[in-house]
Amino acid sequence: MAASTAALPARYRAAVIGAPVLHSLSPVLHRAAYAALGLDNWTYERRETAPAELPALLEELAAPAPTDPVWAGLSVTMPHKQALLSRLDVIDPLAATVGAVNTVITQRPGRGAALLAGFNTDVAGIVGAVRETASAARSGTESGSEPTRAVVLGSGATACSALAALAELGATEITVAARRHAGPGRALAAAHRMGLEVTALTWRPGQADSDAQVAQAAAAADLLVSTLPAGAADTLAAPLAAALSGSRPRSGAMMLDVVYAPWPTPLAGAWQEAGGAVAPGWLMLLHQAVPQVTLMTGRTPALQPMRRALLAALADRAGTDADGTPGEDMG
Repeated sequence: MAASTAALPARYRAAVIGAPVLHSLSPVLHRAAYAALGLDNWTYERRETAPAELPALLEELAAPAPTDPVWAGLSVTMPHKQALLSRLDVIDPLAATVGAVNTVITQRPGRGAALLAGFNTDVAGIVGAVRETASAARSGTESGSEPTRAVVLGSGATACSALAALAELGATEITVAARRHAGPGRALAAAHRMGLEVTALTWRPGQADSDAQVAQAAAAADLLVSTLPAGAADTLAAPLAAALSGSRPRSGAMMLDVVYAPWPTPLAGAWQEAGGAVAPGWLMLLHQAVPQVTLMTGRTPALQPMRRALLAALADRAGTDADGTPGEDMG
């Protein structure tokens, strides 16, 4: 007689979605977390999802008679972080205020369709990366003051998360430099929802006077956050180096660049050359993945196994992104 499968534990699946998503290292982090937690019945994959395919995927997640393995949730990267806000059943207050979702969780209260809940762990990722880098700097020669003056490059979904992180970190003078500022999904709209006073600086990358103006603001910052994809901030590297020439960033100042490959970016290189501390994009990716795993599994993973797996994957990948494959991934 065939053995009954009724007592076997359910299998669960999760994925990172985006377009493109092939470059994502989120599977490395989540699989390492599952292994450390002993969750042998969990799998995690990349799933290329164009905007037109998003509704069908959400229907699959919420299906009232889920197939085995059961969908537990999604990590979300470009271009879906803001589009999801109107497609989910429940939005966490932080994600609603920021205006960006990077985590979707299925909640199954009964036999019916699952509720889909949206969360934002990018804010935690930025805060964690900045604080870890600041702590490491304090053990060296840098001072340990909280950032007061901050500059954010970009005005999209990750920039909106950066504003919430800066508020948590204690920044009170925030400048957002971007090509465009108008629109409900832009950082200025998020700042308004958060009650933050933000200075908008229109930036036209490649125009010498505009690059110089943004570089001067960045050089005077306690914290510079670039939320732009690989290559988008490259024209600012030389002007920033010039603005910092003969000096160094403010005492205790640091930079976070959300790109993690290729590394270092020209902008991060210019900041480091001047003696400033830099938080790489992979550190943000690591710190946002920990609460993401917790939301999906109900278990809190250890940070170090995830860190080791991520660093090993980055070492294996070194030199493979020279074709311009984007390295930014907050999923």
